[in-house]
Amino acid sequence: METFPRLICDRERGLEKYGCSTDPEPEVLAYGSSTASTISFSGYAAAAKLYQRLEKETGRRAPSAVYEQELSRIRGELLKTLKLDSLTGLDTIFAASGTDLHLLTAQLARSASDAPLLAIMVELAETGGGVLAALKGRHFVNHTAYDDVVVGEAIGQNCNIDLHVVPLHAEDGQFKDIAIIDADVSSSVESAVAAGRRVLLNTVDVSKTGLIAPSLACVFDLRRRFPNQVDVLVDACQFRLASSTLRAYLEEGLWVGVTGSKFYTGPTFSGVLFLPPAVAQRMHNVSLPPALRAYSACADWPLNWAARRGLAQAANYGLLLRWEAALNEMCAFEELSAERILAFFKRFAAVINDRIASESLFSPLTLPDLNRNPLPVADNWDSVRTIFPFLLRHEGTDGSMLNRDETKQIYKLLNKESGINLKSTVTKRRCQVGQPVLCADSHGMPVGALRLCMSARLAVDALASHGRGEDIVIDEALLVLDKTAQLIRQL
Repeated sequence: METFPRLICDRERGLEKYGCSTDPEPEVLAYGSSTASTISFSGYAAAAKLYQRLEKETGRRAPSAVYEQELSRIRGELLKTLKLDSLTGLDTIFAASGTDLHLLTAQLARSASDAPLLAIMVELAETGGGVLAALKGRHFVNHTAYDDVVVGEAIGQNCNIDLHVVPLHAEDGQFKDIAIIDADVSSSVESAVAAGRRVLLNTVDVSKTGLIAPSLACVFDLRRRFPNQVDVLVDACQFRLASSTLRAYLEEGLWVGVTGSKFYTGPTFSGVLFLPPAVAQRMHNVSLPPALRAYSACADWPLNWAARRGLAQAANYGLLLRWEAALNEMCAFEELSAERILAFFKRFAAVINDRIASESLFSPLTLPDLNRNPLPVADNWDSVRTIFPFLLRHEGTDGSMLNRDETKQIYKLLNKESGINLKSTVTKRRCQVGQPVLCADSHGMPVGALRLCMSARLAVDALASHGRGEDIVIDEALLVLDKTAQLIRQL
């Protein structure tokens, strides 16, 4: 069953909740990968080829058997593409979304110990709308990949988990000093351990606005001090990580959750959890609550794991197709020169930051550098910011901030071809940016930031021999910002 409301397209425009189509739309200026992307022609062709094979095989064998075989293939191709296939003992768990991964991780960590679990996460606006409920062991949607449930209810008996949320932003929307965030996290972990609890620490790399929090120095210190009481999930669901960085996290013993639908621009709803060898060995014999049958099937888990015994022999063909499309984008990106990617990302960031800073109608969020010390990683493309968040201001002498509803209006108007009187026919093209992130109060009024984003697909378009080149990708990003400013002036 796949009745995700966020995937249902409206009748008027054929677009789902995030403004994306089920068919390729190359004419759209797609700079919203922090939220969602429309499938590319090559991704669509890859998924269509797999779909034909699924149709043929399903006529011969049970769908669950076909699903297990194809998911095993995708698992292998994913590890090979990310250069993780040589990491002996690494295991993977597939799920419909990043939020599903948080639910599964929390229940796995809870079930692995007799000690009560405390989950710690950064503020909800920087992760995902359902993450808080998922970590607490509650349903976060009414329709899951495999069943209908009731949002807000506990997923099952004895599945509840206590949760502590760490705020990241000050009232003006700017990022808090990392020392304050680290102190909050450390204090919470220390108190939990002193009370005989186990801790699941959820750290983000990179968040919706491009943050790493808490600092990795804090995370590593807590794991050194409490090696038997603290598990760490790296929420990398934006997947703005180089493969070498992902491997470094795993070699340090951290769990890492990613999706194929953000930086890599695959269709929405495709998650995978990487478990480092030591963690996989510890979790191998852990049983799961039966309630997780609504979210996970037997084939989504590694072979010979005890967790499989409580799950159904079911099939999620949609997950296969979405990962097939995402893998297509991933392979194209991995073929690019790392040096050229880094140089282009630095150029892109410089141009976009200058344009946002020079526009009186924009107010950029001041964010710290992407600091992964003491993780042993080289300078790679993921050291450069690829999400550019900015608040919007009214035109005029007061320059007051647009409120949350006005920002949402701009976000929706950007993805329309007409309906306003624009000076340039070029900027009548539909533009996609990341949906507004609530991050501040201005005089008691909630305001949100739009996000212009770089993606793997845009990098391929800029750098591959068959692409259109760096200048066009940068110029079209500037057009998105131009249209945003024009829309503000016409509110």
